[in-house]
Amino acid sequence: MENYRIDNLDKKILAELLQEAKTPYAQIAKKFEVSSGTIHVRIEKMRQAGIIQGTKVKVSPKALGFDVCCFVGIYLKSAKDYQPVAEQLSKIPEVLEAFYTTGQYSLLVKLIAPDMQRFQDVLINKLQSIEQVRSTETMISLQNPIYRDIEDLL
Repeated sequence: MENYRIDNLDKKILAELLQEAKTPYAQIAKKFEVSSGTIHVRIEKMRQAGIIQGTKVKVSPKALGFDVCCFVGIYLKSAKDYQPVAEQLSKIPEVLEAFYTTGQYSLLVKLIAPDMQRFQDVLINKLQSIEQVRSTETMISLQNPIYRDIEDLL
């Protein structure tokens, strides 16, 4: 199902699920004037195609006390170090996302911490202690004025 192409109904279903993943199929079906079975089949096809990769609860890091959000640009000693560093980064719970990039950094990492002291600990004792990391550059996020999911692109 790798080549599954979504149509307008699939896009509408995805937009609904992105707003509230627990929306009952019958409610979606009623809204789009199709059967619940049609919604079920469409969602299953999108799961099999890898378009839908599960459902998650959206959690506010700030509400849980994670007040510091930083982006860390990582310079590697060598391009071949990417995979081992990515594997080590995946073991650091404070790392929310990592991107292998073009440009000045080899990797760009988004991480959160409850405070600057904890961030400094993660930076020095976890990130910078990875043998293949040559150096890092940190950007502290002051605000997140735009956050959206993909539904606006559907």
